[in-house]
Amino acid sequence: MIELKTPSEIDKMATTGRFVAETLAALSERAAPGVNLLELEQQARNLVERRGAVSCYWDYAPSFGSGPFRNVICLSVNDAVLHGLPFDYVLRDGDLLSMDFAVSIDGWVADAAVSVSIGAGSAADAELIGSTREALAAGIAAAVPDGRLGDIAAAIGGVARRYGYRVNDDFGGHGLGRTMHEDPHVPNRGKAGRGLRLRPGMTLALEPWWSATTERIVFDPDGWTLRIADGSHGAHYEHTIAITEDGPRVLTALE
Repeated sequence: MIELKTPSEIDKMATTGRFVAETLAALSERAAPGVNLLELEQQARNLVERRGAVSCYWDYAPSFGSGPFRNVICLSVNDAVLHGLPFDYVLRDGDLLSMDFAVSIDGWVADAAVSVSIGAGSAADAELIGSTREALAAGIAAAVPDGRLGDIAAAIGGVARRYGYRVNDDFGGHGLGRTMHEDPHVPNRGKAGRGLRLRPGMTLALEPWWSATTERIVFDPDGWTLRIADGSHGAHYEHTIAITEDGPRVLTALE
């Protein structure tokens, strides 16, 4: 069931989204060689507590995870691409770090993710990260009233295809609002003109993610972290958006 949000409710989600964006920006600035993932986790916890927000991850126990998640952010390094469980790891020059963060403020959720190169990084990683950002922008541009869900999926998947990357269908974007995961599922590839009609008041998290070499993923023994099966780097970008009469509105942007 899809709940359409009123303009005032979307404004409340935008307040949450601003905090999510500010937190990810602060963590991106801190992420550097020599910084431990647990330091980034602690910084995120401190910011959540100071703001009076509620983590959407803490105690989260979906069917695809192993028990309740006991962190406030997902930190995925290199071949880890989704749901990375923070652990005692010191970032190194050339690492690729993806950070996924979602909270609720006054009962309204926002969710976003960024990927950054640590230190110098490589040209291949820069292209990979850039492709997910480009795909996210394409998906947002397609999120217009009277369009179709397939338009968003096709726009995202079309960018991956242009780069020669293959898309995994197991995990993608989703609806959100009062909770972090609501209907509908938003795949990262599809056919334009197909699927659910887009209506003003729908709020969606769009999140392109992939690797340059394979779409296959495997679970870590921790039961949460998803890795690219061949050990290559993965990248992930995400925004929470609202579909409005005037077009898409990004709720997790700094501006």
